[in-house]
Amino acid sequence: MPHTIVHASDIEPLHGVFRPLRGALGVTAFGINELELGPDAEGPEHDHAGDGQEEVYVIIRGSGTIRVDGEDHELKPGAYVALTPDTRRKMIAGPDGLAWIGVGCKPGSYTSER
Repeated sequence: MPHTIVHASDIEPLHGVFRPLRGALGVTAFGINELELGPDAEGPEHDHAGDGQEEVYVIIRGSGTIRVDGEDHELKPGAYVALTPDTRRKMIAGPDGLAWIGVGCKPGSYTSER
C-alpha cells in the first residue's frame, strides 16, 4: 500500500498518555508516538542512553515545560525539541495539559542531506 492514514484517537493509549503510531502506520525507519499529559501533570524523567535513540518532540497542543538536564524550558505549540540519547528529560504540563509528537531513531540510521 502506498500510504496509510491513522487518527491518533483510534490508537489505544498505553498508561493513559502514550499512543504508539509506528505499528499502525507501518513505519520501520523510526519510532513515532503521540503523548499527552493532563493539566499540571508530570511525565517521568528519563534518557535513552540504554537504547541510543535521539528524539525530537513537536508540541501540538497545550503548554508546559521540558526539564533538560535540570534546566527548564517553556513549551507551546510549534516548538521543536531535539534531544541526544544521554540527555535527561522530563515533560511537565501547564494548566491546559500538553500534547506532543515524539520521533526517535538511533543516530546515523538516516543519512540524507535534505
